[in-house]
Amino acid sequence: MSADGRIPPIPAIGTHDPRRIEFAKRYADKVGLPKKALEFQMLYGIRRDLQEQCAQEGCPVRIYVPYGTHWYPYFMRRLAERPANIWFFISNFFRK
Repeated sequence: MSADGRIPPIPAIGTHDPRRIEFAKRYADKVGLPKKALEFQMLYGIRRDLQEQCAQEGCPVRIYVPYGTHWYPYFMRRLAERPANIWFFISNFFRK
Protein backbone atom coordinates (compact mmCIF):
# COMPACT_ATOMS: atom_id res chain seq x y z
CA MET A 1 0.00 0.00 0.00
CA SER A 2 1.30 3.44 -0.84
CA ALA A 3 1.65 6.34 1.59
CA ASP A 4 -1.69 7.75 0.44
CA GLY A 5 -3.47 4.44 1.13
CA ARG A 6 -3.82 3.25 -2.45
CA ILE A 7 -3.01 -0.30 -3.45
CA PRO A 8 -0.78 -0.37 -6.54
CA PRO A 9 -1.97 -2.36 -9.55
CA ILE A 10 -0.62 -5.88 -9.97
CA PRO A 11 0.30 -6.92 -13.51
CA ALA A 12 -1.55 -10.12 -14.39
CA ILE A 13 -0.24 -12.31 -17.20
CA GLY A 14 -2.72 -14.86 -18.56
CA THR A 15 -0.76 -17.51 -20.46
CA HIS A 16 0.36 -21.13 -20.49
CA ASP A 17 3.36 -20.34 -22.70
CA PRO A 18 6.61 -20.88 -20.76
CA ARG A 19 8.48 -18.42 -23.01
CA ARG A 20 6.04 -15.63 -22.23
CA ILE A 21 6.19 -16.45 -18.54
CA GLU A 22 9.98 -16.29 -18.54
CA PHE A 23 9.91 -13.03 -20.52
CA ALA A 24 7.50 -11.50 -17.98
CA LYS A 25 9.70 -12.61 -15.06
CA ARG A 26 12.85 -11.22 -16.68
CA TYR A 27 11.15 -7.93 -17.53
CA ALA A 28 9.73 -7.61 -14.01
CA ASP A 29 13.20 -8.22 -12.58
CA LYS A 30 14.71 -5.67 -14.98
CA VAL A 31 12.28 -2.93 -13.88
CA GLY A 32 12.54 -3.84 -10.19
CA LEU A 33 9.09 -5.36 -9.76
CA PRO A 34 9.09 -7.91 -6.92
CA LYS A 35 7.88 -11.41 -7.77
CA LYS A 36 4.96 -11.10 -5.37
CA ALA A 37 3.70 -8.21 -7.52
CA LEU A 38 3.52 -10.23 -10.76
CA GLU A 39 0.51 -12.52 -11.04
CA PHE A 40 0.12 -15.37 -13.51
CA GLN A 41 -3.35 -16.56 -14.50
CA MET A 42 -3.96 -20.00 -15.98
CA LEU A 43 -6.80 -22.39 -16.63
CA TYR A 44 -7.46 -25.13 -14.11
CA GLY A 45 -5.76 -28.38 -15.08
CA ILE A 46 -3.62 -26.93 -17.86
CA ARG A 47 0.16 -26.83 -17.33
CA ARG A 48 0.01 -27.55 -13.62
CA ASP A 49 3.80 -27.83 -13.72
CA LEU A 50 4.05 -24.15 -14.70
CA GLN A 51 1.47 -23.16 -12.10
CA GLU A 52 3.47 -24.87 -9.36
CA GLN A 53 6.79 -23.50 -10.63
CA CYS A 54 5.54 -19.91 -10.63
CA ALA A 55 4.06 -20.31 -7.15
CA GLN A 56 7.26 -21.88 -5.80
CA GLU A 57 9.23 -18.94 -7.20
CA GLY A 58 7.06 -16.54 -5.20
CA CYS A 59 4.71 -15.30 -7.93
CA PRO A 60 0.99 -15.30 -7.19
CA VAL A 61 -0.93 -17.72 -9.42
CA ARG A 62 -4.65 -17.37 -10.06
CA ILE A 63 -6.41 -20.44 -11.45
CA TYR A 64 -9.33 -19.75 -13.78
CA VAL A 65 -12.24 -22.19 -13.64
CA PRO A 66 -15.10 -21.60 -16.09
CA TYR A 67 -18.36 -22.79 -14.53
CA GLY A 68 -22.10 -22.37 -14.64
CA THR A 69 -24.31 -22.48 -17.70
CA HIS A 70 -21.84 -20.66 -19.94
CA TRP A 71 -18.74 -22.84 -19.46
CA TYR A 72 -19.33 -24.92 -22.57
CA PRO A 73 -19.82 -21.98 -24.98
CA TYR A 74 -16.71 -20.37 -23.47
CA PHE A 75 -14.73 -23.55 -23.99
CA MET A 76 -15.91 -23.91 -27.60
CA ARG A 77 -15.01 -20.26 -28.37
CA ARG A 78 -11.47 -20.83 -27.08
CA LEU A 79 -11.13 -23.89 -29.31
CA ALA A 80 -12.59 -22.11 -32.34
CA GLU A 81 -10.28 -19.10 -31.93
CA ARG A 82 -7.30 -21.26 -32.72
CA PRO A 83 -7.62 -24.86 -33.94
CA ALA A 84 -4.23 -25.71 -32.40
CA ASN A 85 -5.95 -25.20 -29.03
CA ILE A 86 -7.67 -28.57 -29.50
CA TRP A 87 -4.36 -30.46 -29.46
CA PHE A 88 -3.01 -28.19 -26.72
CA PHE A 89 -6.04 -28.90 -24.53
CA ILE A 90 -5.98 -32.67 -25.11
CA SER A 91 -2.23 -33.04 -24.57
CA ASN A 92 -2.26 -30.94 -21.39
CA PHE A 93 -5.46 -32.35 -19.95
CA PHE A 94 -3.86 -35.75 -19.51
CA ARG A 95 -0.44 -34.44 -18.43
CA LYS A 96 0.44 -34.90 -14.76
